[in-house]
Amino acid sequence: MMSLEDMSREGTWFIEFNTPFSYHIRGIKRVLYNGVTKYQRVAIVEFEDLGKALVLDGKTQSTVYDEFIYHESLVHPAMIAHPNPRRVLILGGGEGATAREVLKHRSVEEVVMVDIDDDVIKISRDYLPEMHQGAFDNPKLRLIIGDGRKFIEESKDKFDIIILDLTDPLEGGPSYLLYTVEFYTMIKDRLNDNGLMVTQATSTFYALYTFAAIYRTVASVFPVARAYHTYVPSFDSTWGFVIGSKGLDPVSLTPEEIDSRIKNRINGELRYYEGDIHRVLFTLPRHIRALLENKSIKPATDKNPTFLPA
Repeated sequence: MMSLEDMSREGTWFIEFNTPFSYHIRGIKRVLYNGVTKYQRVAIVEFEDLGKALVLDGKTQSTVYDEFIYHESLVHPAMIAHPNPRRVLILGGGEGATAREVLKHRSVEEVVMVDIDDDVIKISRDYLPEMHQGAFDNPKLRLIIGDGRKFIEESKDKFDIIILDLTDPLEGGPSYLLYTVEFYTMIKDRLNDNGLMVTQATSTFYALYTFAAIYRTVASVFPVARAYHTYVPSFDSTWGFVIGSKGLDPVSLTPEEIDSRIKNRINGELRYYEGDIHRVLFTLPRHIRALLENKSIKPATDKNPTFLPA
């Protein structure tokens, strides 16, 4: 496979593998940044069809064209399910769009964002203002550069909402131990009594087994676990999320209740998430529901983690 650097010199295409056996190709208009941090290869490219994008280790993370679909779906179902979210923790989310969505909630008093890669944040601040929209400069945001799991292990702080906007659980990657029973147990301990957590949970098409494993891991720790997904064009797939809750159930809310809470609690307009979409997000096809209930899929542990197909 040609490197992004080689492809850009030829002025043609970016090839992204969805699995070892399938890939999609996008035309690159220009490369704005290409380099390597202590943790990963980072590129800011402008695709012909999706606009500017953040690419980490050859995987598209966000594009200007459709990042709002992913970030609104990640943030708002859990935030809206909580009656009064005031303190929010974000692990990951380097481009700042997750923090941007959290800060739309008027009730929020503090957002703590922990990301391991300072360079990704600096690059995103410089090249992707359309995504963070000034979130890094919001006085409610406290940015910590560090390892998310270490922060959870050492911190005694409590939060109403914890959002895990992490890279996928790749074997040898920096995030696979952030999808285990041990980690989610620590997350649960860091939540207030009516708190909720939400994690991105990989593709429900290319990595359905991994999605199911993440769900079953969350469900082994939290009394309420809800899986959902939505189609994200830049990922060329439906993308999964899982909520773990100490008691509040996002599925219990009606579309009318969702729309009322959005109107009363959120500054500005949302582009994707609303009451009817909330209902659609949590309406999973039968084959996915069946896999989620498959007891042969064991919760992931530190000693036996789950990985994306390799």
